[in-house]
Amino acid sequence: MSIIHCKTTLFSIGPWTIVRLPQDASAKLPSRGQTMVKGTINGVGLQTPLEPDGMGSHWFKIDKTLSKAINAVAGDSVSLAIESTKDWPEPQVPADLQTALAAAPQAHGLWAKITPMARWDWLRWIGSTKQADTRQHRIEVALSKLKAGSRRPCCFNRTVCTDPYISKNGVLIDSTQTNKR
Repeated sequence: MSIIHCKTTLFSIGPWTIVRLPQDASAKLPSRGQTMVKGTINGVGLQTPLEPDGMGSHWFKIDKTLSKAINAVAGDSVSLAIESTKDWPEPQVPADLQTALAAAPQAHGLWAKITPMARWDWLRWIGSTKQADTRQHRIEVALSKLKAGSRRPCCFNRTVCTDPYISKNGVLIDSTQTNKR
């Protein structure tokens, strides 16, 4: 895959600073779902998963460290040079799921064998709720499915924004502040 070059403007949703790819840049990616990319933002190296925004494009979060490194905040324009990569790093597994996996050796065994990309999918599905009870239920379902040999969550639309803190009905919140397409 070739390198995708684009400019975009950082914007905020609550306390988060977000980069949203222009739709024409996003269209060059191999998937409408979550995609791992590597490249640069304002010349600073990065590897990050791009999340779908529910409207045909992708986004990613800028943390404080990266914001400082690229010398940009919400409202500033940034330059991206990214390309899709098949090299998915290991995701950070939340403590509640780590504990549950440790208590379920059969599920943990398959978890250890699936690809990092598949683990990212499980984490997206489990984390796509604000409700603690729903999250716990999803962990239980994930363990059951892993024990049964399922390598990925089923019945899960991978093309919508799944972060419940910055999306509504699968669409990135506050789309009026997003880039011109």
